[in-house]
Amino acid sequence: MSKSLTGNGPSQVRERPEQLSVKANMLWNSIGSMTYLACQWFTTIVVVRLSSGYDDAGLLSLAMSVAGIFGTFANYKMGTYQVSDIQRENTLAEYMGFRCLTLAGSFAACMVYAWLTCATYALITVALFYVFKAVGLLIDILHGEDQINRRMDYIGKSFMLQGVSTLAAFAIVYGVTQNLNLAIVAMLVAVLMVLVLFDIPHCRRFTRVTISLSAKKALFFLRTSLPAVVASVAASAIFTIPKQYLALVSGDAALGIYASVAAPALVIQMGAQYLYVPLLDIFPRLFFEGDSKGFLTLLAKTVLGIIGVTVACAIVLEFIGGWALGLLFGESIVPYVYLLQPIIVSTAATAFLWFFGDLLITLRHFWANFAGNVTAFLAVIPLTFVCVNVWDMNGVSFAGAGACLLGVLMLLVFLVHVVRRGPGPLERREPTLVDDKSGEDAL
Repeated sequence: MSKSLTGNGPSQVRERPEQLSVKANMLWNSIGSMTYLACQWFTTIVVVRLSSGYDDAGLLSLAMSVAGIFGTFANYKMGTYQVSDIQRENTLAEYMGFRCLTLAGSFAACMVYAWLTCATYALITVALFYVFKAVGLLIDILHGEDQINRRMDYIGKSFMLQGVSTLAAFAIVYGVTQNLNLAIVAMLVAVLMVLVLFDIPHCRRFTRVTISLSAKKALFFLRTSLPAVVASVAASAIFTIPKQYLALVSGDAALGIYASVAAPALVIQMGAQYLYVPLLDIFPRLFFEGDSKGFLTLLAKTVLGIIGVTVACAIVLEFIGGWALGLLFGESIVPYVYLLQPIIVSTAATAFLWFFGDLLITLRHFWANFAGNVTAFLAVIPLTFVCVNVWDMNGVSFAGAGACLLGVLMLLVFLVHVVRRGPGPLERREPTLVDDKSGEDAL
């Protein structure tokens, strides 16, 4: 059964737009994603500046963290799987159908978890923020089609529209009502408009935007990506666990302070993603074509790029971090600038955990990704109690960084083994003709 999201038949699909170069795609993806990240960050600033304390900031951070765990489950790692589906084994309609299925299931699980672990007053906030994120996860499937067709300028423009519109909607409604839940509803309306008015029309230039999912295909997706999604849930919980423990022992205000200071450092995680996500269809092509030299060269460039982003951010924030935090959040946040450098270390460790995990997925080694991320998750549980009890807010960073570094070490062991072994006879493919130079100009 198929349901069209456009109301148009196959005759409405237009001639495919010309592909962009790898560098152009990376630039558009980076600019758009950075704009979106900045707007999400300013949302956390707005809630602090327009309120009389840090309680709403802590509640918003809690909702983001809890919804993030189950948003990761709803994602089911299909974004990474989709863009590395270089043989086009599945259709956009099937990816959309499966995304709708996982969104519904993970919402139910999210609310059960929130009911068991959060205060009653937080439940509606968590639910609303989950629905807001769910629309973004639908848009991500359309973005996967854009990336496969090498038109990440559509993705960049979509992120810009999402970021600006949701920030404006949140600021206006929260400023007028001082009601966090109504402000999240306003963000939801804004992102729905971007989906309907921008992303669907642009994706229609490549294919029909429909929902179609058979039971056989759903079971295939569930079985194939299950190790990756469990790993993703584990990875997303690495910092949620110490954050929730911090809120439990020190209160919502402490969590709000930590989240406010941590916001600038998130540019490291996002910057790493902007570097490697446009390459997730290039890495498997190089690997399965047997071009080990090209694969390792691109891998080295990507690792150095992530390190470069981390070092640059650490230097900049060391000099202007205190001034910037005081300017954005007010003088009350300045005494907590000492939290910044440990946060930078923890975000860099998380960036490498994400990168090596996604890379192993593109090479179709789902269980290796599972082992690395679950190792990090299991490590963070004892580290949380030790670190938060000893170092309070800094303990969140120490616990997360230690856990992520253990996970990265595990992933590296598997990656070295995979690269040394190379693709098997059934996996090896003949070189394909593409418009770019397979990543030679990627970084």
